[in-house]
Amino acid sequence: MRVAMIGTGYVGLVSGACFADFGHVVTCIDKDPHKIDRLTRGEIPIFEPGLDDLVARNVRGGRLFFTLDGAQAIREADAVFIAVGTPTRRGDGHADLSYVYAAAEEIAVLISDFTVVVTKSTVPVGTGDQVEAIIKRTNPNAQFAVVSNPEFLREGAAIEDFKRPDRVVVGSDDERAQAVMRELYRPLSLNETPIVFTGRRTSELIKYAANAFLAMKITFINEMADLCEKAGADVQQVAKGIGLDKRIGAKFLNAGPGYGGSCFPKDTVALVRTANDYGAPTRLIETTVAVNEARKKAMAQKVADAIGSNDLRGKTIGVLGVTFKPNTDDMRDAPSLDILPALQAMGAKIQGFDPEGGHEAERLLPGVDFKTGPYEAAEGADLLLIITEWDQFRALDLDRLKILMNAPVVVDLRNIYKPGEMVRHGFTYTSIGRG
Repeated sequence: MRVAMIGTGYVGLVSGACFADFGHVVTCIDKDPHKIDRLTRGEIPIFEPGLDDLVARNVRGGRLFFTLDGAQAIREADAVFIAVGTPTRRGDGHADLSYVYAAAEEIAVLISDFTVVVTKSTVPVGTGDQVEAIIKRTNPNAQFAVVSNPEFLREGAAIEDFKRPDRVVVGSDDERAQAVMRELYRPLSLNETPIVFTGRRTSELIKYAANAFLAMKITFINEMADLCEKAGADVQQVAKGIGLDKRIGAKFLNAGPGYGGSCFPKDTVALVRTANDYGAPTRLIETTVAVNEARKKAMAQKVADAIGSNDLRGKTIGVLGVTFKPNTDDMRDAPSLDILPALQAMGAKIQGFDPEGGHEAERLLPGVDFKTGPYEAAEGADLLLIITEWDQFRALDLDRLKILMNAPVVVDLRNIYKPGEMVRHGFTYTSIGRG
């Protein structure tokens, strides 16, 4: 089948490359000349393990193309995907749908034969109705169906998630559109992947509900971690004890500094706003948002307490990891963006290292001195702060670390080390929820 993918951000690029790897012919379209130029030259503008090889293989195979002018690709497409950004709108917290609606107008003037228009972007309930209305108004003779097909990709594991998903959700009551979507995802039948067909509005809500539930699960275990610290319990054992219950499950029960990234923060806020608009407020999600924001800000105090003073003038803090999670260069709503400026406001000098996020972090975290490796970040530090659990931080040479540091104090916000081991190596060690 022929696919046009509007948007070459994280979702659009991964989805387009994976569809091409299934054997479809995919044209990825973007208005950013610099991004298209880089992609055409084989440079991947985001870090996602395996994506560079996947893109290169399908470009060589003649199945994946990149262009600024998508007119021909849209005209010839069996399915046109809208995979543009829906950031939080300034002022009211709603999702900004201007890019989605602009894409709908662009598509409308180009389609003639029956075309499936698919919203892959995360959009509030009712957005598909608006996209349909825009296309009908712009091109009354257009033959089309608008489908919701939300993505469930985890950064750092996106290719695996696309090719071996738990489920594929398709929101459409149009039989022709359903047939097109079945054919697009037919390669997944080998994995017996469930394809869940729903109404369009239901599909749109499934995406928000899924992200909100996972964000709530993270926030729950973080509150349990606070209780564990006060009560002398171990949050990791609590998580294991409840996670073995199949009704609960072990995933997303890792205590830490709070969730961040491109999805959970904006999607939970957008769901709250949408729910309020419909007169059905989501109090649990409202609380989740508030508790998570407070938690990220509270982590700086945890560092100050480990040093023993809120006056950090003259103190150097080494930082390992600034991205919101490992295996990505994504800094969007990363906890580090709250923690490090707060420490700087207390007077601390910050030096850090991140395997992939350093370039973007230099722009977002002015005054932080980024080093070339973890030991360089620790050298001369009065405290070492672990924010992101990159694999290369999990087995550091503790003896070397102790020699390099000015004081052997570690605050581990991801619980990647064992308290007893750290004490045996002579460190004062603080972690999350292990009282």
